[in-house]
Amino acid sequence: MATITASPPRVGLPALLKSPAVRKLLLLALAAAILVPLANARWASGSWPTALTVDFSEPLAKASDWIIDNRDSHPLFLYFFGHVSNVVVIAVRAVYLGLLAVGWAGVTALGALVAWRVAGVRLALGTGVAFLACGLLGMWVPTMQTLALMVVAVLASVLVGAVLGLAAGLSDRMDRVLRPVLDTMQVLPAFAYLLPVVLVFGIGVPAAVLATVIYAAPPMARLTSLGLRGADKEVLEAVESLGSTARQRLLTARIPLARKELLLGLNQTIMMALSMAVIAAVIGAGGLGDRVYQALASVDVGAALAAGIPIVLLAVVLDRVTGAAGERLGAEPEPRQGLGWLYALVAFAAVAVAGRLVGRLDWPESWVVGIAEPVNRAVDWMTAHLYSGVPVIGGTADWAGHFTTWVLDPMRDGLQGLPWWSVLLIVAALAWVIGTWRTALTAVLAMAAIGALGVWKPSLDTLSQVLAAVAVTLVLGFATGIAAARSDRLERLLRPVLDVFQTMPQFVYLIPVVALFGVGRAPAVAAAIVYALPAVVRITTQGLRQVDPAALESSSSLGATSWQQLRQVQLPLARPALLLAVNQGLVLVLAVVVIGGLVGGGALGYDVVFGLAQGDLATGLVAGGAIVCLGLMLDRVTQPTERRAKKGA
Repeated sequence: MATITASPPRVGLPALLKSPAVRKLLLLALAAAILVPLANARWASGSWPTALTVDFSEPLAKASDWIIDNRDSHPLFLYFFGHVSNVVVIAVRAVYLGLLAVGWAGVTALGALVAWRVAGVRLALGTGVAFLACGLLGMWVPTMQTLALMVVAVLASVLVGAVLGLAAGLSDRMDRVLRPVLDTMQVLPAFAYLLPVVLVFGIGVPAAVLATVIYAAPPMARLTSLGLRGADKEVLEAVESLGSTARQRLLTARIPLARKELLLGLNQTIMMALSMAVIAAVIGAGGLGDRVYQALASVDVGAALAAGIPIVLLAVVLDRVTGAAGERLGAEPEPRQGLGWLYALVAFAAVAVAGRLVGRLDWPESWVVGIAEPVNRAVDWMTAHLYSGVPVIGGTADWAGHFTTWVLDPMRDGLQGLPWWSVLLIVAALAWVIGTWRTALTAVLAMAAIGALGVWKPSLDTLSQVLAAVAVTLVLGFATGIAAARSDRLERLLRPVLDVFQTMPQFVYLIPVVALFGVGRAPAVAAAIVYALPAVVRITTQGLRQVDPAALESSSSLGATSWQQLRQVQLPLARPALLLAVNQGLVLVLAVVVIGGLVGGGALGYDVVFGLAQGDLATGLVAGGAIVCLGLMLDRVTQPTERRAKKGA
């Protein structure tokens, strides 16, 4: 008797056409079949047509010259921008002189005592050690310069962000207006903020502070709005029933209920301000960032590391203290809490006065431990023994060379060799399949704007580096995230490492890659991978761990193996989190690939650095505009709509 074997069901054409993605692609193919021959007949294939390029360099150069010529005479500068600049300079100088007047012992005591009252004894000790380490490395004065700039920038960012957040949290219309603006600002690389403020304020502290404020204010605005809108409606109704006014409801109910979001916003603002304050060394911020920038310019890894360590310590301390304050929020207040703050104030005053009496305000030179020379000797040894010629595995320079030759060059040449219309078509297809026609249109217009700016090939060079870095980041990040999601022990081991890596400013990642790989595109890609990897690992782990346990139990009861559960249950249900990981990976990689222009990354990052260094603001602004468009395109291509995310969840 013949055995009948059931064949798998066939997917017919009508069923296939029911898929939204297939329908979108068919419509796009139909539009391409009509438009591409017309475009190809009018403008040749290959690189972006010259006829579609708008020369912005001349008008930008004229605008730059006009601003420079009129900066000291035009009323707009004399009575507005000039006053803003003066206020910023006076505020930063006042904070800086105040820190110097307190002395190293007073600043260390102040930091430790605040950490003690906010976060406990353990973090207080860590804060004190961090400040002492800054002095031991010979970086006390640059650290105070960076802190002074940060204090002013954070206060301004919190004020601006809180006002915008209040407006968005209390008004639906303002929320609709501000949301796309904040979305766009949060995906732009830090470098994109530098050129516009330099054009108006010139190189110096005012430009650095204002760039930092613009960069760091959006998280505060977004989280303030989120906290106000997420307030418990029952509590608000109860307060309203007591006859309170709108102002009273805001002060007594909405803001207290949003304390955690407000403190998280403060945490994010501080971290982003530190990151930008370091990068702003390129436009005259001074401080620790300037030491790193000058050291990288001369490939002095030892000096860069001596300035980089205090940056990392500051980042970790600020993140831990503000994070601990957020965790303590809502807990029962300690007995005699006010008395504890009084003791802290008295102790700080005693230490500061004692420092002045003994004449020990400046960090003693004899206490400085120089690490630049030994680090440079270690780098020289690595150059001689590990860069190349290592048996079997090759050296780090060989790895960088092979990665450039086998991956980066083919990707760059492949992208630059594609017809311009095919690049737009690919962008439209990806953005429309994942999102909506609006996101697709935004992505295509952003990519077309890059061509119109006349930087098509440099932008595709930057894009090739981003894609190569993202590919490696996603492979490593997904693999590590899956392993951490399936192992509590590994997740506990990775958590503190990821915490530290996610608090470090972008600039710091350039130091170790220059030591290992020298300069070039490969080191810039390596720094981008290390910077983006923690976010991808964390989002992947959280997404897989948040899968409904009932679904896992159901699949297990049906006899599914661990691998089948992962492939057929966890990964499909965690799709929104995985798409978010891809999106964040792209945005974070782009931010560091652009900064890689400082270490030989070339392309758009180099144009921005060249424009700042040579005073050629037209070149820098065009490259900055292209970076903005590239960031916007990459975000839209990988950002699913809320409806699709909920459907996938």
